[in-house]
Amino acid sequence: MNSYILSLLALLGGVFLAMQGALNAQLGELLKHPLLAAVIAFFCSTLFAFLFVLISPNNYPSWSEIQKIPSYLWFTGGLFSVLGISLYYYTIPKLGLSTMISFGLSGQLLFSLVAGHFGWFNLPVEPLNIRRTIGATAMIIGILFINTK
Repeated sequence: MNSYILSLLALLGGVFLAMQGALNAQLGELLKHPLLAAVIAFFCSTLFAFLFVLISPNNYPSWSEIQKIPSYLWFTGGLFSVLGISLYYYTIPKLGLSTMISFGLSGQLLFSLVAGHFGWFNLPVEPLNIRRTIGATAMIIGILFINTK
C-alpha cells in the first residue's frame, strides 16, 4: 500500500478517534461516570473487533507463536488505552473537543518524537533532526493558537 493511501487511512483514523471521543464523552456525562463510559466503549469495541476478526482472512498465529509473546504485551496496551481514553472522556466535556484533542495530539506528538528517536517498543528508529523539530514546534505553536481565546 502506498504512502498516500496510508496517510489518508491515518487521517481517517484520527477523525474516528475524535468522533468516538465526542460521543463517548457525551455518554460519560449522561452516565455521570467517564470510566463507565469507557467500560461500555471497550465492551462494544471488543464485540466489533471480534466480528472483524471473524470476517477477515484467517491468518491466525500458531500456539508456539502465541507462547513467545512477552506477558506484559497482553496487558500494558490495554492499560494505557483505558487510561488515555478515560482521560479523554473526562476532559472533553470540561475543555471542549478541539481543545482536548489538540492537547492530546500534543502529548502524542511529543511522546512519539522521543519514542521514535530512541526506537522504543521495537519500532523503527526515526532520529530527531532539525526538520522534525521545526515541524513539531510549528504544530505545537498551532495548537497554542487553537487554544488561545
